[in-house]
Amino acid sequence: MKTKEDLVTYDIKKISEMIKEKKISPVEIALKFLKRIENIDPIINSYITVDREDVIEQAHKVQREIEAGNYKGPLHGIPIGLKDLIYTVNAKTTMGSEIYQDFVPEYNATVVEKLKEAGAILIGKLNTHQFAYGPTGDRSYFGPVRNPHNPEKMTGGSSSGSAAAVSACLCYAALGTDTGGSVRVPASFCGVVGMKPTYGRISKQGVYPLSWTLDHVGPLTRTVTDNAIVMNALAGFDKNDPYSIDRESEDFLRDIGKGIAGMKIGLPSKFYFDDMNDEVRTIMNKTIQVLRNMGAVVKSVDLPHIEKFSDAHKVILRSEAFAVHEQNLKDYPDQWDDEVKERLYTAMETKGYEYAQALQTRQLAKEEFNRALENVDVIFTPTLPILPPKIGERHVDIEKYIGQHIRWSIIKLTAPTNLNGFPSLSVPCGFSSDGMPVGFQLIGREFDEVTLYRVGHALESELSINTAKYDILN
Repeated sequence: MKTKEDLVTYDIKKISEMIKEKKISPVEIALKFLKRIENIDPIINSYITVDREDVIEQAHKVQREIEAGNYKGPLHGIPIGLKDLIYTVNAKTTMGSEIYQDFVPEYNATVVEKLKEAGAILIGKLNTHQFAYGPTGDRSYFGPVRNPHNPEKMTGGSSSGSAAAVSACLCYAALGTDTGGSVRVPASFCGVVGMKPTYGRISKQGVYPLSWTLDHVGPLTRTVTDNAIVMNALAGFDKNDPYSIDRESEDFLRDIGKGIAGMKIGLPSKFYFDDMNDEVRTIMNKTIQVLRNMGAVVKSVDLPHIEKFSDAHKVILRSEAFAVHEQNLKDYPDQWDDEVKERLYTAMETKGYEYAQALQTRQLAKEEFNRALENVDVIFTPTLPILPPKIGERHVDIEKYIGQHIRWSIIKLTAPTNLNGFPSLSVPCGFSSDGMPVGFQLIGREFDEVTLYRVGHALESELSINTAKYDILN
């Protein structure tokens, strides 16, 4: 039986039931998280801004609502962190940069308003790779975020603080952004669940952009069920976001618990299982066998032009990122992380016709994934081909990637679905010999997050892996 001392390790489903039944108060929960952040986060460096007085005020407000019988649902009274690209009217939004270190927006992002409507407590702003332009998570003006499973290791990025805070039990859930894998990468490295939903499913209004046509907002949680709970609050059309897509509302929890016997799981015949760390491969093989043991039908699927999709993603990303930051580069030439600035200027080598060709390749990527998903319910892949490197490392020892910057091996398996916008879910499935988490990725049809949650929950339940890191020093 868990005690109130470790209630920070509970999942949202459990703690929300306790709040609803008034067995515990939002104020008590908020104070425990604030104390844990004060004690633990100096090791992890996941938060940039925490306003203690504001958090306590929010907690008292939601407690009064609940005591008055106005219970809003499973996020009422739940502390949730926000990646520091997401605008908050009363708190700094820094983008992990020196340029915006004191910037306070004049309005809230739509996702912030949605969480407030659901009664969540917004506990703080989370560290990010500077301007979200990097999958390592160790290049922020406020210092690198450290992996709760080994503080010498990187978290992955760019939603570094979001994944680390959820893993280290410094909040129950967090929001991140994903342009090439920036929710799923740190989710896998830190051992939490990360969803990149279908492009247009969640509003990006009030979220500082990196790439207008590749950016997605997504939740990070410690369980698949919790992830679906947060998605229920976030999803929906927003007229203020030109990229938002109008869909009927749905319950992302509805198929959780149904099992996967008879479901068809696709394994790509190339690319996704090539050139990976041996321990990652072993864990993937064991997880695939678990799928078979659960009654799923595992079959091969073909994505013949998959390498072209990764190349097109790179072209679009660097072109749009430079367009976003061109003025800042002129106005603040010396207030940049060197690696981020250097990467931005690689766009100068890209020709206009290459960007046009990449947009055409995006359409091909949609068509090929749609064809593959005609014959299977989901596609199963590793989230990453490597284990978390040490902070500051920039190369890996896998022969295929020798000489390449580490960013390309990190986002290799996640970037294709940023290009075509298909939903992708990362779920923990094991540990390496040195105790670092490993995750698998599920890819589904557009707007079919429900099926990803169904399969992800079934595997999560069967594997019974607890990746929450309560004792950071052991």
